[in-house]
Amino acid sequence: MARLRFLGTGTSFGIPQVACDCAVCRSTDPRDHRTRSAAVLESGGASILIDTPPELRLQLVGAGISSIDAVLYTHEHADHINGIDDLRIFSNRDRNPMPVYGPVETLARLRTSFNYIFDADVTPFAGTSKPHLAPTALQPGEEVEIAGVRVLPLAFDHGHLRVFGYRFGPVAYITDVKEVPAAARERLAGLEVLVLNALWWRPHPTHLSIAEAVETARGIGAARTYLTHLTHETGHAELAAALPAGIEPAYDGLIVEAS
Repeated sequence: MARLRFLGTGTSFGIPQVACDCAVCRSTDPRDHRTRSAAVLESGGASILIDTPPELRLQLVGAGISSIDAVLYTHEHADHINGIDDLRIFSNRDRNPMPVYGPVETLARLRTSFNYIFDADVTPFAGTSKPHLAPTALQPGEEVEIAGVRVLPLAFDHGHLRVFGYRFGPVAYITDVKEVPAAARERLAGLEVLVLNALWWRPHPTHLSIAEAVETARGIGAARTYLTHLTHETGHAELAAALPAGIEPAYDGLIVEAS
């Protein structure tokens, strides 16, 4: 049994968006309150965190998550990495470095952007602490075992960057992609649950639009598809009503299971 918990399902601005008075940002529907995108994959007693957005502490507290076994990074954009210091509680409490994985260039960006974490010469002042992380680069298309879970990383284009999506047996999590090429679709055959980014209805140069995500989901053929990385241009209820059967908008706090 695999369980996916959506910690955050919003785009880089989050919802409500700062200084916005639109209907979605003013909505009282809790499904319209979207923090930056992240999720936790739970399988066989292990919990694997996907990305560390700025709201990570609030997301973990809200979800009641007290244990993380490993972290997978999709890419290096700020809305996916800037909550990295919130991993400090796990490595400090468990007295072991937290394993973190992702594309080699994403791990390199983490080392430069958060050098105090990865530089062994940066020693916390007595009585203070820093996260202790153990980075490992993954190769796209090569399945690995992480915390006892089989993980298949797949590479996609995201503007000038490379972004990794991840398959965990019957579940796949893919965000911040513009397209899913035929070769990747072959590696995604037979899914029960597919998570796919869908920014808004109109085209975007580096993200799937909602219409493109629907077309992509149909091509992959998962039993259920959940859209994430959504903006304030579509409220949850409005979007849910417009989507075909088998495709739904995810929301913060949603839990989905697969056998």
